[in-house]
Amino acid sequence: MIRTPRLDFSHFETRPLTLHIGAELEGLDLSAPLSPGALDELQQALVGWKVIFIRGQFLDHAAHTALARQLGRPTIGHTVFGHDETFPEIYSVGKHRTANSIRPNKILRAWTDWHTDITAAVNPPSVSILRGVEIPPYGGDTFWTNLAAAYLGLSEPLRKFLETLDGLHRFELPSEKANASQYLSKIESRFMESSHPLVTVHPVTGERVLFVSPDFLYRIDGLGPRESQALLQFLWEHSVRPEYSVRYKWQPGDVAIWDNRATAHLAPSDIFDTDFDRQLYRVTLVGEKLVGVDGRQSRAISGAPILSAEEELALRAG
Repeated sequence: MIRTPRLDFSHFETRPLTLHIGAELEGLDLSAPLSPGALDELQQALVGWKVIFIRGQFLDHAAHTALARQLGRPTIGHTVFGHDETFPEIYSVGKHRTANSIRPNKILRAWTDWHTDITAAVNPPSVSILRGVEIPPYGGDTFWTNLAAAYLGLSEPLRKFLETLDGLHRFELPSEKANASQYLSKIESRFMESSHPLVTVHPVTGERVLFVSPDFLYRIDGLGPRESQALLQFLWEHSVRPEYSVRYKWQPGDVAIWDNRATAHLAPSDIFDTDFDRQLYRVTLVGEKLVGVDGRQSRAISGAPILSAEEELALRAG
């Protein structure tokens, strides 16, 4: 049975958006340091609801980074696609960023572009914090899905089988016809490939999570190519079913915080059909290796772990 997330917090009001994932928190001011009690309750709401939304905050880069430091250790903006030079923890999630350069060449399926952040790394980020700055008047919504609920939605025999398997994750390599030279040069300069258990155990809640990130997971280790393809396509389609998901309509100043260990999300593609611009900024927190049901851990096939921003900058400085 899917656990019911907590609602009774003393430092803010909680307004759930769906049964299984997503809640708005009202009564918080994220521009100032949170009290220990408020911070503890926010973290409880995060792991319970998987993604939480706090409207009307209007943070700048400094306040965004300060908030992230209360929750954990920020990474460099994006270990592959770059960062802000003044605030190295900040990653620009703009309409025309490099990561969107291969979009026109993709075959569109129900799970296309769904992903968990940077699962190509042996230690994907634990938490992501995204704030909205320039938001179109309509369109540009973001989706999240609860991968712990998706796991429980499978039959018991299939769950048991999946718990024995590992998945291989890496950044998608564009086809030869793709006009994506900048994208390709970025991922080649910081190439990462990792193996993660298909079912992981959440380090805080103990929930079992169907860890299947469509944009990064390309093969199931030990299965034949057709077996792997068929099973992955079923799991991807299953994991993004509407009953496990929430759709969020942004407003300027909104902040979304999600548990990257238990969710996948989908950035909007409709914004490319309009002249409206869309600008958000993201900070991610350093994560740990994932752990399977039997205790086995993620392993790096290629590439280094994601470090904190300070460690990454020091390493690059040489």
